[in-house]
Amino acid sequence: MKSTYLAAVCTDLTGPSSIRILEKQARPLSPGEVRIKVRAAGLNFPDLLMTQGKYQFRPDPPFVPGLEAAGEVIEVASNVESIKAGDRVMAGGKGGALAEQWIVSETSVSPLPPSLSFSEGACWQTGASTAWHALVERGHLQPGESVLILGASGGVGMAAVKMAKHIGAIVIGTGSSKEKRNAIKEAGADHVLDPASSELAAEIKALTDGKGVDVVFDPVGGDLALTATRAISWNGRYLIVGFASGTIPSFPANHVMIKTYSLIGVRAGESPRRDPGQATRQSNALRDLAALGVMRPHISHSFPLAESANALSVLEQRQAIGRVVVELHTSS
Repeated sequence: MKSTYLAAVCTDLTGPSSIRILEKQARPLSPGEVRIKVRAAGLNFPDLLMTQGKYQFRPDPPFVPGLEAAGEVIEVASNVESIKAGDRVMAGGKGGALAEQWIVSETSVSPLPPSLSFSEGACWQTGASTAWHALVERGHLQPGESVLILGASGGVGMAAVKMAKHIGAIVIGTGSSKEKRNAIKEAGADHVLDPASSELAAEIKALTDGKGVDVVFDPVGGDLALTATRAISWNGRYLIVGFASGTIPSFPANHVMIKTYSLIGVRAGESPRRDPGQATRQSNALRDLAALGVMRPHISHSFPLAESANALSVLEQRQAIGRVVVELHTSS
């Protein structure tokens, strides 16, 4: 094992331009930890927000971004029994994946299914866990119900499209360009709409015979959120997943009361940490879904570690369709 490794380090909270490729010293493992040789790291919108100091978890620079990766185990602590050196795995954490090596806890590591490549595995966990937790655990989406997925061309949005279709729901997605709308349709959406349409709420109602959608999955926020509330059904469920638009909406309480819909917060990472029973359900469900290849990610951009800043800029400029991945150690 090398005593040093390269990592993409955020040196200031000024966004992707602050990323530098620096050499870091490998530290010894603590009990319960696993060292992974990273083959690919998947980028998420929170990675970008963290480099700007805008995410709810705000590490101080210097730090290494990256919430998920896939690779090979190269070392385990003496008390780790479920994983061994040489295992091909997926892993998640609060940061550190944009590096040649990543130390994570044993509990955050899962086998890489044969159905997924390293790059797909690196992009699977966050989107899949968010989509499953939102639609199943929080939204209780049922077969035959309708769901509106805002920002459906993003990594989380596209995972939600595929999860909702796996459940058996009728899926309406939004995408801001023809290319994005085509990708959403290919992911399985039944209907795809332009979020900029001045008649968006009416178009959604027309697709649901005037009823409105049973569930809204919203990782976007902003003005689009209020438009979506005009297209939600009586007793509908509105899932607040994130604020990729950069604007946190204010929902009118009188409208919520009149239409009797529920505003439901979604914290796919934090909720299982607070509820062991939910953690077990989520872990088991995600293991089974991964083995089936459900929510296989669409990867629109791939970069080497040296171009990590450019990879984050793709997210910043909203050019990604599905996921952006940083690939490492492509040779054996």
